[in-house]
Amino acid sequence: MKLNKFKILLTLVLLLATFLRFYRIDENPVSLFGDELDVGYQAYSILKTGRDYMGNFLPIHFQSLAEYRTPLYIYSAVPTVAVFGISALGVRLPAAVFGVLSVLALYLLVLEITKNKKLGLLAAFLLSISPWHTHFSRAGFEVTEMLFFYITGIYFFLHGLKSGKWLFLSAICLGLTPWVYSTAKLFLPLTVLAILVIWWKDLLNIPKRRLFLAITIFVIIVVPFLTSTIFGGGAERIQGISIFNNPTVIPQMGFDRMNDVNVRGENQSVTIVDKLFHNKITAYSAIFINNYFQSFSPEFLFTKGDYLNLRQSSGIEFYKVELIFLILGLIYLVTSGLDRKVKAFLIFWLLVAPIPSSLTQGGGNHATRLILMLPILIILIAFGMYYSYTKISRKLKVVFLVLVSIILFLNFIFYQHNYWVHYPWSSERWWHAGYEEAIKSAVKIGGNYDRVIISSANEPSLKFFLGWSMYPPERFQKEYNADSTLHLGKYEFPPVGAGLNLYEIGSKLPEGVLYLATIKEIVLDLNKEPGRVPNDIKLIKIINYPSGAPAFYLFEKAI
Repeated sequence: MKLNKFKILLTLVLLLATFLRFYRIDENPVSLFGDELDVGYQAYSILKTGRDYMGNFLPIHFQSLAEYRTPLYIYSAVPTVAVFGISALGVRLPAAVFGVLSVLALYLLVLEITKNKKLGLLAAFLLSISPWHTHFSRAGFEVTEMLFFYITGIYFFLHGLKSGKWLFLSAICLGLTPWVYSTAKLFLPLTVLAILVIWWKDLLNIPKRRLFLAITIFVIIVVPFLTSTIFGGGAERIQGISIFNNPTVIPQMGFDRMNDVNVRGENQSVTIVDKLFHNKITAYSAIFINNYFQSFSPEFLFTKGDYLNLRQSSGIEFYKVELIFLILGLIYLVTSGLDRKVKAFLIFWLLVAPIPSSLTQGGGNHATRLILMLPILIILIAFGMYYSYTKISRKLKVVFLVLVSIILFLNFIFYQHNYWVHYPWSSERWWHAGYEEAIKSAVKIGGNYDRVIISSANEPSLKFFLGWSMYPPERFQKEYNADSTLHLGKYEFPPVGAGLNLYEIGSKLPEGVLYLATIKEIVLDLNKEPGRVPNDIKLIKIINYPSGAPAFYLFEKAI
């Protein structure tokens, strides 16, 4: 392939990736969900005060209302929030940018591994249209930034392995991966261990000055983050979602032991055999193994995706046609003449990538925590496609190209139809649609009231208020008190889960108070049944979901 033609094709792939990630990014997904708003408000707080909204100066882990967050995506969002405010563009643009850059990074990595521009271009194209990657590039998730730094770090490591010239860039990129998302906190040490085991002889032959520089940079980047993780609250999130913190394991273990006793007969006690079969080791091992194998299941990868959480998946992670090429790619990886060290690393990547997620509750089909699998699976699919093409006769090559292209195109079109036509409505509640209009309406109308109560019956409402109202962070840092029912000026936020049903509001709501109620409290569709509103309250406004169903109501006491 001529160089000019190749550059044009690579540019087209990057333009395609850009279009799929940026087009109407402010409309689909339909709204910023709670974690995205938290990112936006943290970035806004840094912009305005130099501190997170809890008052910590330029933190390594951001302290949020419910957890500590990794910092790099938030810092990346500061410039975009400065330009676009706390909005879909302000929060999501970094994810889209790093999504496109990841496509370029994967091209460079595959080119470095195979020395084959066509294969690198194919891998980049497959990533550009990947449902899994596109989905996370269009929302304020940290993971596309993590993938960019990880892929780029491995590329610079392999590219600079002989001379050591580019190792410092590898150290920077790999060192930053855990700063982006928590799964890299475990995967990075495993990666470093794999690199040391596989390439230790090559590393010893690198000029000492360059090797020392890379190690020094890596330590400088990683040690502060490691210290913050261990001593600064950064491990709280991991501990909270760990399978070892699953509250059902111990009771289930006791139930299984007693079930063994009951099977044997009455008037017997738990024996050592029962304990050998049902203990913490066997229980946690079973959860981990189930999670691990579920992450490779066709159901997760090709048919349902992360169907338990529609924020994290719009139905599939890979196109069904890619399954056969994934299998062929695995066969090629094992039998090919690739450099054996590179081959060993790719096998490591494939087998170890699901481990961090498998150690968490629900980690077997958690698309966010499993995303480290995505690049290696794309590489294998590209291997399968390209080498299938090269192994068939010349007469069948055109048929192969046309057939695969048509099937892949149809898979792509049907996915796009689902994403743009069906997904916005089916996922609207997962994306916390309605909160933007509800909060902004409460703030605007609330100027005429003494107090405004924003219900937390459905979700903790404070984070939505802070983000959508762009409440001054310097004021929040002074006013916030986690130990009491929270008030910010005239705004009140009841405890999570507390709420008022339609027929309680009139008796419990004082005069001069505006109440923002959720559909969970009211239940009724007052668009269709306005006459059901009691005489002692007044309906001020109905805020609907994009589908037209009611999401929130604004009430006041009737005078």
